[in-house]
Amino acid sequence: MDEAGRGPIAGPVVAACVIINYHKIKFQISNPKNILKEVNDSKKLSAKKREKLFKILTKSPFIGWGIGIVSEKIIDKINILEATKLAMKHAVAKIKIKNLKLMADYLILDGNIKLDLPIPQKAIVKADQKVMSCAAASILAKVTRDRIMAKYDKKYPRYGFLKHKGYPTKKHIRMLKKYGPCPIHRKSFGPVKLYKH
Repeated sequence: MDEAGRGPIAGPVVAACVIINYHKIKFQISNPKNILKEVNDSKKLSAKKREKLFKILTKSPFIGWGIGIVSEKIIDKINILEATKLAMKHAVAKIKIKNLKLMADYLILDGNIKLDLPIPQKAIVKADQKVMSCAAASILAKVTRDRIMAKYDKKYPRYGFLKHKGYPTKKHIRMLKKYGPCPIHRKSFGPVKLYKH
């Protein structure tokens, strides 16, 4: 499991859960021409490569996956850590492979998080760089969130969400200061509180 969107000051937090059937996919990964060899921590991949891998991962008959999304409004109510855990729980509940529901029997979580679920689990710092399923989850979470922020960019074009995805860049803070927060800004986050109109 991995998430995307804990650091931004706007938009949702997104989590993904990935189950890989290594017995079935092993021969594909060992093929030198196989794109799956390029699965890595999403932060180390270009947006174009992430999109390409997203399509391959979500269409593979050997990979089960689920995505959980928690809005900025819920983040403001329960805090970002609890919202991240909630997004992860939603992702676990939605795991499917070819429209067949799957049950996770063990969770590997990126970072230092523990979920309140009756499933054995292990948190590993930088798991998205060490465990292939976590790297795949990081790609699914990041691409999903980036697509959401691209839609919000069309709705609220003055903030530049397409470029910074809601992270507090200098330009984003400048626009926040000028226009005040829009409906997708996280009102409980420091920079948003500072420039609240």
